[in-house]
Amino acid sequence: MFNQDWQYLFTSFEGRINRQPFWAGVIVLIVVNIAIAIVGGILGAIWGPLSYLATIASLVLIYPALALYAKRWHDRSKSGWWSLVALIPLLGAIYMIYEIGVQEGVPETNQYGPNPLGTARA
Repeated sequence: MFNQDWQYLFTSFEGRINRQPFWAGVIVLIVVNIAIAIVGGILGAIWGPLSYLATIASLVLIYPALALYAKRWHDRSKSGWWSLVALIPLLGAIYMIYEIGVQEGVPETNQYGPNPLGTARA
C-alpha cells in the first residue's frame, strides 16, 4: 500500500493531498460510518435511546471528512470552503466528486503548498 500519516489526513486543514490518500481516507470514513450504523442498530435494538450515540458518532465524522476535502480542494488550488458546494442538491455533490475525486491537482506549487506528488507534471 502506501505510507500515510492518518492523523494529518483526518485532522489538519493545511496543505495538499493527491487523489490516492483522498480516496483511501474516503474509504476509511465509509467503513467507519457503516460500523457505527451496525453498532447503532444493535444498541438501538437493545435500548432505543442508545441509537442516538451512533448518530452523534456519525456527526463527529464530519470534521475528518471536511479536513480531507479541504486538503484536496487545496490541491486543486481552491479554498476548502468550496466544500460548501455539496449543499447544492445533487449537482453540488456531483461537481464536488468530479473536482476533488477525479481531477488531478495543479502541478505547480500554489498558496497551499508544493505538489504532493513531488514533481511538476508536464
